[in-house]
Amino acid sequence: MAEFFTVRHGQASLGSDNYDQLSPLGEQQSRWLGEHFLRQGTGFDRILCGDLLRHRQTAEAICAGMQGGPGEDLQTPALESFPELNEFQFKQVMGAFIRKHPERRPQDGADARVFFRVLKDAMHAWIDGEIQVEESWAAFEQRVQRGMDIIAEADGRTLVVSSGGTISMLTRLVLSAPSQTVVQLNMQTRNTSLSRFFFQAQRGRDSVSLHSFNHTPHLEHPERQDAITYA
Repeated sequence: MAEFFTVRHGQASLGSDNYDQLSPLGEQQSRWLGEHFLRQGTGFDRILCGDLLRHRQTAEAICAGMQGGPGEDLQTPALESFPELNEFQFKQVMGAFIRKHPERRPQDGADARVFFRVLKDAMHAWIDGEIQVEESWAAFEQRVQRGMDIIAEADGRTLVVSSGGTISMLTRLVLSAPSQTVVQLNMQTRNTSLSRFFFQAQRGRDSVSLHSFNHTPHLEHPERQDAITYA
């Protein structure tokens, strides 16, 4: 029976000029996850990621963590990048929402929680068709469905590195849940969190089942509590 794990990218650079780049903590989170796979003896037959920089950096750091001492490392296949696994354009969604509700614009230096409250409301407006951006909600859903088809092409165990919104949409499709579920899941998805899915005897999206969601076993140590992040 085939299975795949999704991983949300490590902490990126929220608040900087270039969000699409891992912070030093994001790189460390990703390496710790690779070390966790090494300790568990969890190797992969295929590693997929979006074509954003933070996706590739996360996947590369995971692979580096899976390399132990002589005779200890896990074989890591070459990374495969697909735009179908990219995040939705959250800056466009936020921008369209703020243009309609200028009073909701976060002030410079505002707490990240303010940003996420606005993003949550902006996503709801995007789903409901109250705002329009380059990629519509329906187009985002269709793109992630195509990503699921790419994932389903492989047998064995696949690792998929992507973003919170994409992983939340994928999970929602597997569960046949309402669209608003994506917002709920996205707001709680941790950096480098693991979700696990199984393909049943049939092939394709309709045969996928969810085993676990948003786990961070590599960060569940007393000394790593500060390393649990959401951005």
